[in-house]
Amino acid sequence: MEATRRRQHLGAAGGPGAQLGASFLQARHGSVSADEAAHTAPFHLDLWFYFTLQNWVLDFGRPIAMLIERSPRTLPRSITYVSIIIFIMGASIHLVGDSVNHRLLFSGYQHHLSVRENPIIKNLKPETLIDSFELLYYYDEYLGHCMWYIPFFLILFMYFSGCFTASKAESLMPGPALLLVAPSGLYYWYLVTEGQIFILFIFTFFAMLALVLHQKRKRLFLDSNGLFLFSSFALTLLLVALWVAWLWNDPV
Repeated sequence: MEATRRRQHLGAAGGPGAQLGASFLQARHGSVSADEAAHTAPFHLDLWFYFTLQNWVLDFGRPIAMLIERSPRTLPRSITYVSIIIFIMGASIHLVGDSVNHRLLFSGYQHHLSVRENPIIKNLKPETLIDSFELLYYYDEYLGHCMWYIPFFLILFMYFSGCFTASKAESLMPGPALLLVAPSGLYYWYLVTEGQIFILFIFTFFAMLALVLHQKRKRLFLDSNGLFLFSSFALTLLLVALWVAWLWNDPV
């Protein structure tokens, strides 16, 4: 009996502290609760406008820090830092590869041919130089793209995971958001086709769709920012399907 009373006393004394600790851990890991979902963030017109504009003008992913700063939920710092580091490394590899690739284009390099089949490459002496160009191509088109795109889509998904509201009436996009969907979706289409990242894109899209269905069971709905991002991806998927259908019988 004495031990039981002691445990009850300790539990009562530690109750507020335990609740505070649980609240801290919940906020630290960014879980979406009903109370958090009740405070719906307004549509970030400036964020998405500048994000779309800078993507087109400055090339893919430059304004990634804006997403992290304006995320509706607290993103884990470790994942954020590692993603940014890998993202910068991948972008650097890709830019170096692109600079060499542009030089090769001026010399007659043909994109639709493999490295070894290109006329300006296959006659190089010694032949070990061809291996060097193939390694450069691998760094540019495979390693660089993976290190560049994967962290970006991961941060996009983490941002998206916080874009839910408990009010279905607030699950609407304002007029400016509808105007930005087209250029945003068009740019993601450009990334998927030019960067050849369809598998990564479709995996991210279905992960977003699965999260939407899962949160709907909890009576949580996408807010305006989540709807904008999801609509942009849906438009991208439609454009990719039309592009594939258009080029289905292309001989090249």
